[in-house]
Amino acid sequence: MDKKLGRREFLGAAATSALAGSVNFAQEQTGSDREVRLEFLRPKEIEESQAACPTIFQPLGTIEWHGVHNVIGVDAVKAHALCVRAAKVGGGLVAPPLYGGVGGMSEPHTFIMEPENDVFSRLLRPWIEQLCREMARDGFYAIIILTGHYGAAQQIVVRETAVRMTRALGIPVLGTPEYMLALDVGYTGDHGAWGETSLMMHLYPDTVDLSRLGEPPHKGVGGRDPKTQASAEDGRLLTETIVSRLAILAKKMPSWDYKTVELFVDAEAALVARQLSAPRGKDTICTAWRNVGTAMRDYGKHLTEGRFEEIKASVAKL
Repeated sequence: MDKKLGRREFLGAAATSALAGSVNFAQEQTGSDREVRLEFLRPKEIEESQAACPTIFQPLGTIEWHGVHNVIGVDAVKAHALCVRAAKVGGGLVAPPLYGGVGGMSEPHTFIMEPENDVFSRLLRPWIEQLCREMARDGFYAIIILTGHYGAAQQIVVRETAVRMTRALGIPVLGTPEYMLALDVGYTGDHGAWGETSLMMHLYPDTVDLSRLGEPPHKGVGGRDPKTQASAEDGRLLTETIVSRLAILAKKMPSWDYKTVELFVDAEAALVARQLSAPRGKDTICTAWRNVGTAMRDYGKHLTEGRFEEIKASVAKL
């Protein structure tokens, strides 16, 4: 942290009322020629990017059934696309997506690397830990781990690991599913349903074929009926909400001082502790998610505005 860059200017106005105070999306809409994918950069280009904004994104997902209308790589594919757009708007670089997580649907063409409810992850957790260590060693001063795979244990493992690595490395590490940044526009996470399908219809329209869906219920789909409710326009709103907030965080996190990092990690620790302990050994692992859309509605806004005490107050309502 002693090498961190100076504080960066806050980004401009938002594209929607839900994003008041967020970034201006003109650049994202017109596109950027700057290559932000780490694997496609030469050393000098990486160093120049780090000098401008020393944040790195790590997208996570898995190989998993997402209905007959979606490709099986949805989780990592959309997380990577969101990170790339955010890096082009706010700065930073994007590491290659990791296809492998905790759990998965009991449907064909799903690679289950660890049991669905395994919060004691022995594969994903150490992999993320080592990635964080290497990213810090390579000169990045902020890390954003974005998981497009939403299982409760996956979310717990990712956020808990980010909390520990923040404390161990002395730099802010955020580990979150993308939908948590869009709760205030009505997205509470789903599986191959309205939300994920809408995102893919906007990000990769050629990968979605709603005509393959018959009458509901749709096999391996959880949430609002994508056949009648998913749309590229909804995907655009979700994308703009998530990308805008990721871009703000990419710009701001490297300049946080130790006090701010402590406030941040305390709030994140409170959230993951509540998610982990809510079942009290008797209820389902998803207990803390039952009212996430109302209790944590402003999580994305509070996170980008540095209102960490308000995040802790929201956690108490889960």
